Formats: sequence, structure tokens, C-alpha cells
Amino acid sequence: MVINLGNRLKGKSKNNLLIEAGIVVGIALVLILIVPLLVQGFRLNMLGRFLALAIAALAIDLIWGYTGLLSLGHGVFFALGGYAIAMHLQLAPLAPGTLPEFMNLYGVTELPFFWQPFASFGFSAIAVLVIPLLLGAALGYLVFRNRIRGVYFSILTQAATIVFFNFFNGQQKLFNGTNGLTNYKTILGASVSEPQTQFVFYTLTIVFLAATYALCRWLTSGRFGKLLVAIRDDESRVRFSGYNPTGFKVVVFGISAALAGLSGAMFTIQTGLISPRAMDIAFSIEMVIWVAVGGRASLVGAILGALVVNFGKSLLSEQFPDIWLFFQGALFLIVVTVLPDGLIGWLRTEGMNLLDKIFGGKHIATYPSLEEDPEVQRERETLNK
Repeated sequence: MVINLGNRLKGKSKNNLLIEAGIVVGIALVLILIVPLLVQGFRLNMLGRFLALAIAALAIDLIWGYTGLLSLGHGVFFALGGYAIAMHLQLAPLAPGTLPEFMNLYGVTELPFFWQPFASFGFSAIAVLVIPLLLGAALGYLVFRNRIRGVYFSILTQAATIVFFNFFNGQQKLFNGTNGLTNYKTILGASVSEPQTQFVFYTLTIVFLAATYALCRWLTSGRFGKLLVAIRDDESRVRFSGYNPTGFKVVVFGISAALAGLSGAMFTIQTGLISPRAMDIAFSIEMVIWVAVGGRASLVGAILGALVVNFGKSLLSEQFPDIWLFFQGALFLIVVTVLPDGLIGWLRTEGMNLLDKIFGGKHIATYPSLEEDPEVQRERETLNK
């Protein structure tokens, strides 16, 4: 009977994954095929930018929600991905040997050696992921091998953000300093500013967001996902059980950094600007807030939080330009005091209870179809005899 129950659980789990995959594909198709018919121009571009930020929210949820690593420096990886694609966009329309306009203004006579590979789109596309991944893995290894965690890890990532911010901010000749890289013209021969090109960017953002969700879903399920949660809840016990948490944390931190770089690249090509402000501590904290609002350890919550917070910030700043920051502060206070588990956590508990009161019926927290299965009920009665 126990074996039959286990097989039934596996079957239902596979069916749930198929349903979840179908829902993700359906939402992606709606965003690509239907939403552009209803929303166009600036609003569609804004949606594309916020969907790009949702990729960064998934990256934060992967390490904070599931692994317990509160990073306050993911803006560095986000910006590195943005700079990688922006450097290519600066070089793409130029003839060989020609320098970007800002370099001419600062008296640079020769293209720096590390800029030269970014003339290739293929190299730049790979660099968007690889540069943040390598930096994240290296930083993670140095930190985790010394068993630095908790608030000390958060402070260290914040310190790294300050270092990178000051470096890029002071490099006028190499990265145009505070002004950043902007004024993109072409990519693969197409005009960046054309609506058709922007729609391609929007579509790619949705595809990458769906792929990121699938990757995070795969990483957080199964044995690897259980180990991540175990590290979050009791790292000492994981180490006592014979596992080395360092390797797992380095891998997941590197993957999270790469995803943040992808988010930065997609955000940059739709915004038309990348600057050291993306490395500002405040922006890294905002990423954490997105996840907190949506709900930790919930991939759907991370996406929802990023969209809700950024749309709310945009709409409130338009309607109440003088006092919108007060509304934003009130939202965060409500989340901390009333919704500690975020929007998804509220929907799973109080939200479901509210629906039960309105429509009647009994809410079952886990596996409702399994609980109502007559065969399961008969097996339970047999075991209780």
C-alpha cells in the first residue's frame, strides 16, 4: 500500500509539473501575442523592462529564499551584464579603429584592449552571463570557504558594491564615469530604436524569464533543492551529515549572479542606458524588497513582487510626484508588519480562508486531490485499524 501511495504521489507530481509548464507557456504566449495588441509604445517598453527586472528577482529568491544567503550586492552583477551588452552596442556601428564618442572627448587615442573583444556580438552575449558568473563564483568561494554567513555575508556583499560603484564611477575614459554608456544605435544591423527591434527585445525578455523560471524550478526541486533549503535552515546539520555546503553555495551563488547579469543586459537594451547607479546599494536593496513583497521561497512570488513594486512605483510617481515615496514606504511597512510571508504567503493562508468563507467548502493546505482520493481514504482506514 505504501508503495502504491508513493507511485501515486510521483504520478501526481509529474502531472503537476506538466500543468505548471503549460501555465508558464500560456502566460508567455499571452504576453507575446495579446498584450502588445492592448498596450503599445512606452507602456509596452515599461512592461518589458519590469519583466527583465523579474529575472533579477528570481536570482535573489534563489539564493535568499531557498538558500538563506541575503546578498545586498547583486546590483554589481546586474550592472556587469548591462555593461557587457552596452559595450558591444557602443562598438557595433563604428568602423574598425574608430573610438566611441565619449572616449574622443576624454582624449583617448586607442581602444582599450579589454574593449576589443566586445566588438563581437557572440562574445558579448556570452560575457553577459560568464563575467558575472565567474565573479560571483570567485567571491562566493572566498567567502563561503571561510564560513562567513548571516549578516557578515550581507555586509561583505554591500562592501563589494561600494568598491565596484566607485571604480566605474571614476573611470571616465574607460566607461564614461557617472554618465554611463548610452546612445545605442544598431545591434546585428538593426536599429535599436525601431519599434520592431524593441518588440524583439520584449519577446526575448519573456523567453528568458520563462527559461529562468524553469531553471530555478529545476534547481529548487529534487535533491539539490532540498539541500539548499537544509543549508538555509540548519547549515551545521548539513555539514554534520557529510555534505560540504561550500560547494553548493558557490554553485548557486554563481548561477544567481549570471541570472542577474542576464537581467541587466535585457534591461539595458530596453532602457537605452547603463550607469554606475545600477551598482548603487539602494538598487540592490530594492531587489530584496521585490522578493520580500512577493514572498520568499516562491518563484511566482519573486516575479509578482518585482512587477507589483515597479509598476506601483511608476504609477504612483506619475500620479503623486511629490508624495509617492510615502506610498512606497507604507507598502513596505504593510509587508513587514501585516504580510511577513509576502503576497503569495497571504494568498496561501488568509486568502484561501477568505475564499472558503465566501464560496463555502473546506480548504486543504496540501495535496487536495490526494486527500479526496477514495483509494487513499480506504488505505488510511486500513492502516488505522
